[in-house]
Amino acid sequence: MSLIGTMGSGVSALRTFMKGLEVIGNNIANVNTTGFKASEARYSDSFSNILQRSAPSGTATPSTPSTSIGTGVALAGVTTNFGQGSISTTGRDTDLGISGNGFFQVKNAVDGTIYATRAGDFRWDDQGFLINQQGLRVQGLTGAGLTTVGDIELGTPPTGTQRQSIAIDRSGNVVEYYSDGTSATTNRVLLQNFADPSGLTKEANNLYSSLLAAGPIGAATGTITLQATVNAPGSNGLGNIQSGTLELSNVDLTDQFANLITTQRSFQAGSRLVTVSDTLLEDIVNLKQR
Repeated sequence: MSLIGTMGSGVSALRTFMKGLEVIGNNIANVNTTGFKASEARYSDSFSNILQRSAPSGTATPSTPSTSIGTGVALAGVTTNFGQGSISTTGRDTDLGISGNGFFQVKNAVDGTIYATRAGDFRWDDQGFLINQQGLRVQGLTGAGLTTVGDIELGTPPTGTQRQSIAIDRSGNVVEYYSDGTSATTNRVLLQNFADPSGLTKEANNLYSSLLAAGPIGAATGTITLQATVNAPGSNGLGNIQSGTLELSNVDLTDQFANLITTQRSFQAGSRLVTVSDTLLEDIVNLKQR
């Protein structure tokens, strides 16, 4: 029975540390991914075979300690490090880096799904919407008086003038400059922070879903609607927006390669445990022949 348990412990190590290697490999692969947040595998011991349960001492008897044998290791979870990545200057006005807390909200115009992201590599499309690389529209205040929460969209220039340039300031204000020397603030990019970012689900393309599970701060219960007074960059614990920059991946290659070595050795130890168990089982099988 003990040999079978040893074999099972070794197999659990192989399975679990393989997942750990996958996490590390994904981190290293995304060392240059805009806004990427590194993950870390956490481990826990597996179920134990309890041979004897503990018991309190009696009047004339001593206490009895418990006796149990573990059955291996399990993956307790994969946590995400949402720490700040370094900010890199790009020179493109529509590249927006967040210095501090918060996420951009982007919306799929087809099905209405809203995602969170730290990747601010945006651009203006041919319809005047501020979109990400997948065509999802950035959310914020728009319309006359900036009273409506929705898709960030360029305004209409005054009659007889042309739009010459567009700037986005630290507070997320989108300022349009016209050929007659006037300007207008037509939109404001808003940010969303979460009470429990670990509740976010990583999707492809630098996007996060399950926004409600992460507890959007300031939103009404059961909603993820942005608000002018709560979600303004630079207020309520939110970071500032830096136009012309992008937040880089927060993967630390030094840590990743160190973790790679230790996890690889752990995997090798589990493999060795299986090999030794197999040798002992072979000896038991051959006992009758001796």
